[in-house]
Amino acid sequence: MISAKTLKDLDGIRHVFFSRDGGVSEGIYASLNCGPGSNDARDAVVDNRARAMAVLDVEPDALVTVHQIHSPTCVQVETPWTLGEAPKADAMVTSQPGIALGILTADCAPVLFADADSGVVGAAHAGWKGALGGVLESTLDTMTDDGASLGQIACAVGPCIAQSSYEVGAEFRTAFMEASVANARFFDAGAVDGKFHFDLGGYVADRLRSAGVGSVEVLGLDTYADADQFFSYRRSTHKGEPDYGRLLSTIMLSKDTSA
Repeated sequence: MISAKTLKDLDGIRHVFFSRDGGVSEGIYASLNCGPGSNDARDAVVDNRARAMAVLDVEPDALVTVHQIHSPTCVQVETPWTLGEAPKADAMVTSQPGIALGILTADCAPVLFADADSGVVGAAHAGWKGALGGVLESTLDTMTDDGASLGQIACAVGPCIAQSSYEVGAEFRTAFMEASVANARFFDAGAVDGKFHFDLGGYVADRLRSAGVGSVEVLGLDTYADADQFFSYRRSTHKGEPDYGRLLSTIMLSKDTSA
């Protein structure tokens, strides 16, 4: 379990960036695979999600996750839904205590948001496509619509693939350069001509800072390089594995605001 200094000391906010430890799944999913979209045993995934909620001292049905599609779509959460009812989206916001917003990742950046004074939290799945497409700003817009103050929002960018592990092609870089030539600073030349290394965490943090949030913390933990702690889609692909587990990152307003 990993926490962010930015969020840890906020009154009434509970959050965790879970590693892959502490679950019941086996094989390539060992052990805390929380992704229902994987081909892992359904009972194991449900058990793992319940174990994660036990860490937050809430019931399993407090956790809500979305059907992630690499979009800029953010949804408002008033009451929890079941796994089968999850909307297609990549971010969530709530002002309701006791609802745990959960993001599932395996190299993409999980981003947690909190305005403790206003009592509004958010969570976003920021892969390169979602980040470029505006999922972070969509989350912030939904938070401010729900009463948050932009300058009071604290953000934490959780474990994701690091720049040294993220090799991309020229067409990938072109998409970012077409959006802004300033994005060149998030790319380093690769060892092979036409290849680059992309700084996803740095790009996400820059988008957040440019939007005017109060603070941004990047944990800087590489999901690709640390197989003991993290699942990684790219690592699994390079190893020829048929599937991969998903990490859970979650944030909630405590029912006990003194927690």
